[in-house]
Amino acid sequence: MRRVLFIAVIALIATLYLQKSEQTQPDGVLVPSSPIQAQISPSSFQFEGYRIERLAGFQLEARVLGQERYSLDRESDLARYDLALGWGPMSDNRVLEQIEISQSGRWYHWKTQQLPIPRRDIERSSANMHMIAANDWIEEQIADAVPGSLIRLEGFLVRAVGNDGWRWQSSLTRDDTGQGACELIFVESFEILDRT
Repeated sequence: MRRVLFIAVIALIATLYLQKSEQTQPDGVLVPSSPIQAQISPSSFQFEGYRIERLAGFQLEARVLGQERYSLDRESDLARYDLALGWGPMSDNRVLEQIEISQSGRWYHWKTQQLPIPRRDIERSSANMHMIAANDWIEEQIADAVPGSLIRLEGFLVRAVGNDGWRWQSSLTRDDTGQGACELIFVESFEILDRT
């Protein structure tokens, strides 16, 4: 009896894990719009012991390509989660099924045997974004955003400055790649659009 109960518990845990690990979506471009960045008057505020400088207003809808939680680096003082996000052709299953996506060390990596779309379209239609959650509720929503989820967020692209001079700054363009190309977002609103 114990063995049957143990197997049932393991099966339940595996089912719950698999349900959380991936959200299925239909083929086709699911997010046709690109992120929107708006000029703002510079301003700053204190948050978690850092000065946060607002650089630009920012909002987007996107498909989650990957989610990674960090806890051991200094950046995790502010941003515990990175989301690799895609829009346009990088929200389409037919493209994504030909691309292998991973995250590590605050980077988003992709590789493919054969490019399903031009390389520049992949670079311009996806990005790794560091999420500074404005509060615990928003962080819980970010934690629930698994690969395949469609999300909407609003906030600011920011620069974070520590008392010791340490800095972490957002990219301000979607066209860059490599070191410094990630967005650092102070997230004030976050919604999973396809939650059931």
